[in-house]
Amino acid sequence: MTDFKICIIGAGSVGFTKKLCSDILRVPEFENIEIALTDINQHNLDMIRQIIERIVSVNGLKTVVTATTDRRAALEGARYVMNCVRIGGLEAFADDIRIPLKYGVDQCVGDTICAGGIMYGQRGIHEMLAFCKDIREVAEPGAKLLNYANPMVMMTWACLDHGGVDTVGLCHGVQNGHRQIAHALKVPMEEVDIICSGINHQTWYLDIRHNGRQIGRDELIAAFEAHPVFSRQEKVRIDVLKRFGFYSTESNGHLSEYLPWYRKRPDQIMDWISMDDWIHGETGGYLRYTTENRNWFEEDFPKFLDEAGKPLTGPRTDEHASWILEALETGRTYRGHFNVRNGGIIKNLPDDCIVESPGFVDRFGINMVEGIELPAACAATCMASINVQRMSVQAALTGDVELLKQAVLHDPLVGAICTPEEVWQMVDEMLVAQAKWLPQYADAIPAAAERLKSPKVETRAWDGAARLGVRSVEQLREAGAAKAASEAHGLGTKVMG
Repeated sequence: MTDFKICIIGAGSVGFTKKLCSDILRVPEFENIEIALTDINQHNLDMIRQIIERIVSVNGLKTVVTATTDRRAALEGARYVMNCVRIGGLEAFADDIRIPLKYGVDQCVGDTICAGGIMYGQRGIHEMLAFCKDIREVAEPGAKLLNYANPMVMMTWACLDHGGVDTVGLCHGVQNGHRQIAHALKVPMEEVDIICSGINHQTWYLDIRHNGRQIGRDELIAAFEAHPVFSRQEKVRIDVLKRFGFYSTESNGHLSEYLPWYRKRPDQIMDWISMDDWIHGETGGYLRYTTENRNWFEEDFPKFLDEAGKPLTGPRTDEHASWILEALETGRTYRGHFNVRNGGIIKNLPDDCIVESPGFVDRFGINMVEGIELPAACAATCMASINVQRMSVQAALTGDVELLKQAVLHDPLVGAICTPEEVWQMVDEMLVAQAKWLPQYADAIPAAAERLKSPKVETRAWDGAARLGVRSVEQLREAGAAKAASEAHGLGTKVMG
């Protein structure tokens, strides 16, 4: 008998699943558990099963690893469920980027809000509620769902309000920004303490301290502007820091698409982004990155399997999952930033919304710090997204096309670019293109297709202001070798955040 069971849905996200499992297997008390992997992609499932089994075998662990495309079988008896799915895969993701570009909406990531993120939520929420039904019916009573899937707020909101499952949303944006701030200040990360609060991907470092000394706005601005890399890569974040007084968790590219100011004029987008790496603002950057990684993993799987044969050494990553499970099972307290229903955690945001804020985990559960008040500008920016998120969740639950279009219309970046007629037509086009993942809109999609036969607005063939092509595996190897050589000679700086 194993001590408890963990089920990972969407385990075919091979690299991320390997990271989560490697962290979990480093907890001594978790040696005698079962990890059940499930995915609709049998090929990817076979790859990740082999990798995790190799890690377990090489390290002499008693852990049981199972893999099945039968989700309910994987969930049966699970105490913890981790969700890593991308409903529609790269095919739907490509439409999330491609179709809005026809209407002038240039997204870097497109998976949280903006036109792409809203449609991603429509696909994901329908499936998440099916996951929740299975969890309620076959998992261990009181099972906890740890959601890593985007759009984080919408998915978590739907599960908590309509799924009937104890759910927490987990993201690594706070940790990456924390690491970056320490780098800018030229001090070790462990010497920097933070309080960060807001909503996912629009979370704000409200208090930053180095060995107890508070870091003020001017000092932080000076540090980022003096940094030879960050000053070039983080122009949006630095500008927001100057105007709001607080630094945002989210990467330059992601933050630029949540706000109405930086990507609305095509001739000015390049003024705010960097092409050093996709995360700094490249058009469709995350789509390119994920496509390249998939191709690379397919070709180099034997190499990754060989690497899994090395003993687990070194510390765990700062992904929350293993630390939360350790705290719940052993009582060793863990402090992190978690996505939960507000209910008074942040006083000047609505009680029903999903916030990302500090909390402590122990045997009694996730215990959030309450009574935080966001600065006015930070709260206003969060509220713009919260209203869009609320409408998007309700539309996904009901299949209400008009409400969906109203949600897209009120998105900050879309609203800065598109007319109402353009929004209505764009949403029709996205519904038709993604129909097979949107069963809740089945009755409305034929009418949308009919309207598209007589379009009311013109569109254009546009790749965006900063689009790059997908590289081959050989090109990726060459780029990796060049980057490693540069870093070895002190010519480059590795950054995260």
